[in-house]
Amino acid sequence: MDGGVEELAEFGHEVVLLDGERMRAEVNSPIYRGGLWQKTGEWTVDPVRLCDGLAAYATRLGVRIHESTPMEDFEKSGGRVRVRTSPGTVTANRVLLATAAFKVPVPAIRRRVIPVYDYVLVTEPLTRAQWDSLGWQNHQGMSDSSNQFHYYRPIDGGPEAATDSTPGGRLLWGGYDAIYNFGGRVEDAAYQRDESFAGLAQRFFTAFPQLEGISFSHRWGGAIDTCSRFFAFYGTTLEGRVGWAVGHTGLGVGASRFSANLALDILDGVENEVTSLRYTTAKPVPFPPEPVRYGVVQFTRNRLAAADRKDGRRGLWLRTLDRLGLGFDS
Repeated sequence: MDGGVEELAEFGHEVVLLDGERMRAEVNSPIYRGGLWQKTGEWTVDPVRLCDGLAAYATRLGVRIHESTPMEDFEKSGGRVRVRTSPGTVTANRVLLATAAFKVPVPAIRRRVIPVYDYVLVTEPLTRAQWDSLGWQNHQGMSDSSNQFHYYRPIDGGPEAATDSTPGGRLLWGGYDAIYNFGGRVEDAAYQRDESFAGLAQRFFTAFPQLEGISFSHRWGGAIDTCSRFFAFYGTTLEGRVGWAVGHTGLGVGASRFSANLALDILDGVENEVTSLRYTTAKPVPFPPEPVRYGVVQFTRNRLAAADRKDGRRGLWLRTLDRLGLGFDS
């Protein structure tokens, strides 16, 4: 963690390294050994409200949004691109694909992106006494440093929403599993997975035993587009008329503006200090075809879980991936 403090401070952020006691003074959990509190450059947002706000703003600018209109294919049409959808076609000078985990008719993407499912629980409103047992007066959004990590945060007003007589504020608790289904299926049935929700609840009460017995009022899941380097990559096809920004691996909410601007610059042929970076021009290593793909993903998840049980000590397989520049250490 010391290295993380130095790196963040180098870029002008206010960062505090907390020992176990100071960490528990901020948010009370018996599993904490310490923490890194980044006080600048980080925010928590409601992704749905953010998306709705951006859509409303785009609409005011004259953008037409067609929801529930699956893209089936695209092709050259003179000097333009014709995009075929189930209701009809759209023709444009250029097209930017931001298809996330959903399949797209571009082999360079399909070889490199797989959908993994992430799951979330939300507690019932907490009482004033329950919030007092947690602390959490500073409303931090948090995640742990395990390979299979959790992220969590107060929502709906957090501690300040509760009174002595009325519960208020909830905790959102998600992450850990990253479930890949054979063949890369993205389907509604996978958005609910009892086994994952049960595991989330068990680990929640390990982190916060003082809340044992509370209920969870909401649960959901979704598909994340991941690639072998665990962050976005970019490219073009159809003689530069179609571009893409995909593979964000759960980082898309924070990275979306940067990623969109970069992808548009690439599509427009702009040359600047960002479009020339190796980050921009390099592509992640493709995943192998099925059934090898499924086996590799499951074995890697198994080895990540084993490293977490051994206080982060990585075995031969994970060290090999690190040397190859794959995964979070890429």
